[in-house]
Amino acid sequence: MDTFKFVRATSLVQAAETFSKGSDARYLAGGQTLLPVMKQGLAAPSDLISLARVAELSGITFDTDRINIGAMTRHADVAAHPQIRTLLPALSVLAGGIADPHVRNRGTIGGSLANNDPAADYPAAVLGLGATVVTDERTITGDDFFQGLFTTALEPGELITRVEFPVPLRAGYVKFPHPASRYALVGVMVSQGANTVRVAVTGAGACVFRVPQMESALAKSFTPAALDGVAISASDLNSDRHGSAEYRAHLIGVLAKRAVALASNGHRS
Repeated sequence: MDTFKFVRATSLVQAAETFSKGSDARYLAGGQTLLPVMKQGLAAPSDLISLARVAELSGITFDTDRINIGAMTRHADVAAHPQIRTLLPALSVLAGGIADPHVRNRGTIGGSLANNDPAADYPAAVLGLGATVVTDERTITGDDFFQGLFTTALEPGELITRVEFPVPLRAGYVKFPHPASRYALVGVMVSQGANTVRVAVTGAGACVFRVPQMESALAKSFTPAALDGVAISASDLNSDRHGSAEYRAHLIGVLAKRAVALASNGHRS
């Protein structure tokens, strides 16, 4: 690993100023992706800016119909929060199923979203629940945030500060995890709001994506049976030693039905 300057920022202003002065600065959230990449020699930042002590980036607050989660909030804190378990249990279930206890107690929601791994869980939550990503510069809808493989709408130096989740009428999340990494071979988040139905899939493609044909079917009848006969094309899906594109297409249909069933009973199976 190459040498670098390490800074523990205590405010957003300090973090941004330090970033602007570095020739190749990187922000450090939970470090579950960046540190292994650095050890492999695939990244060599000039400055590593820890966000762990930036108090304004952590914490969970609630508005009338919205859950606000700070970017540095750990997965384990989301999973264990009693109000999230009550208001949006699908999000609690999703966070509680990420990787292993070590990752859940170190990894952060902001770090996961900024990395945008194609098999990560949180992108499905943001896209499937219609969440908004708030940065130190602007607000970005979930539909606009994810742009491709490990690619987001974030500009260089732009920092996620929080994620705002609207509370739907009901929602459910189910994934088929890789047995070792616990990443999603396929994961499906479904939600029903006052005027919209969303279905978001992670793990199956190069980037999280919505499934309009499923959304249309569920808008007419939010039941597992409504998805009977809805075909998922395998043409743009991932195919690897863990599962073919055709297998992933099949899993999307199976898991979407399970997610709808869980949403209908409050996601407390």
